[in-house]
Amino acid sequence: MAASDAREPLPQFPRDFLWGVSTSAHQIEGAVDERGPSVWDAFTAVPGRVKDGTTAAVACDHYHRYREDVALIRELGVGAYRFSVSWPRVLPGGAGEVSAAGLDFYDRLVDELCAAGVSPVPTLFHWDTPLALADEGGWLRRDTAERFAEYAAVVAGRIGDRAKKWITLNEPAEHTLLGHALGQHAPGEQLMFDALPVAHHQLLAHGLAVRALRAAGATDIGIANSHGPTWPASASPEDTEAADFYDVLLNRLFADPLILGRYPEGIAELMPADDIDADLKVIAEPVDWYGINFYQPTKVGAPLPAATAAPTEFSGLTLPPELPFTPREIEGRPVTDFGWPVVPESLTELLTGFRDRYGDRLPPLVITENGCSYEGIDDQRRIDYLDGHLRALHRALEEGVDVRGYFVWSLMDNFEWAEGYRQRFGLVHVDFEDTATLERTPKASYAWLRAALRAQRA
Repeated sequence: MAASDAREPLPQFPRDFLWGVSTSAHQIEGAVDERGPSVWDAFTAVPGRVKDGTTAAVACDHYHRYREDVALIRELGVGAYRFSVSWPRVLPGGAGEVSAAGLDFYDRLVDELCAAGVSPVPTLFHWDTPLALADEGGWLRRDTAERFAEYAAVVAGRIGDRAKKWITLNEPAEHTLLGHALGQHAPGEQLMFDALPVAHHQLLAHGLAVRALRAAGATDIGIANSHGPTWPASASPEDTEAADFYDVLLNRLFADPLILGRYPEGIAELMPADDIDADLKVIAEPVDWYGINFYQPTKVGAPLPAATAAPTEFSGLTLPPELPFTPREIEGRPVTDFGWPVVPESLTELLTGFRDRYGDRLPPLVITENGCSYEGIDDQRRIDYLDGHLRALHRALEEGVDVRGYFVWSLMDNFEWAEGYRQRFGLVHVDFEDTATLERTPKASYAWLRAALRAQRA
């Protein structure tokens, strides 16, 4: 008997718990010639920026094969599909003229999902800023937040009659830090802490989009922020201070203004707002739930001594030595093919920590992403990862944390940003070598999750 067959069944989740899978437009859609250009198209055109030299011009060709992919979602047995809408597919110039063909695609996708009994959960922004807006300053400009709200209204006006659950932004922290501070994601800016206006303008865009969605009749709105526990490398004041700083960047810079209506201490005065209090009122526009993307905890220590300082490799990134913290290895834990430590109990720690920090101000939570990169179709390690994290999630429920849903990242292997196609997060294998077929093959983890969900409904 295989190890996956011998394990204890998952504990029972609430009957109305929402199960889903996630993807994003740029990572799977392809059909690059049938939309406007994005910052990622420009970024991947520069040699050396993507580790395997690839682009997402074809990706999984979901744009033309969405019916096949929806059939996989239906067969898996989840209740919801979290996808992102490509801003440059709907508004090729970022504003102004709307692409009828772009909106028609999402209209067809939503119809196909509804016919399959799967709830559509659109994310309005998953990092693919229209290149025309980026050329005008992008997220460094306040105007981009206003253009985003206009775009939100256009999309809601077309599919809002069927799409009831909405996500404004995906991981604004990563888009700020990796795309604008460190330059290792699009648009490739290396602004370091001068990138903070990008954070503020994304948060403002979220609040304005919430208002636009409400005006269009939406009643179930959230955001997807990435979070994880931060552990100091030691009890020394230097390591503790460094870990606290990292924790502000990852966990509080985006959560505090959304939930509490204020930035962490010392941050507000760094933001580009004439009236920061007025902006924070928009940013803290009430949401119906708060999404958490979770992958790993991070151990953080003080910067290395200047004499030995050098760029640090961390989670596939190269971190410059001038940062006021240094990530450290979490020893004694298995790692994914991405090198990320597998620590399921840290999900329980994160969720109970959010409850304790924000108290009755905390909206209901949804895990909007959780998953891992492993090679192979017989992916027992992914089964182990998902099993462990779902048990950790259930422990948080038992401890009174209000979590309403869980989305696996990802439905299928895809273009993993600066990694290209080297990292495989999917429940479904995609044959990227054969671009004529891009054959989809459900992995062992797909079968495991399908059986686990059937057991939940039994």
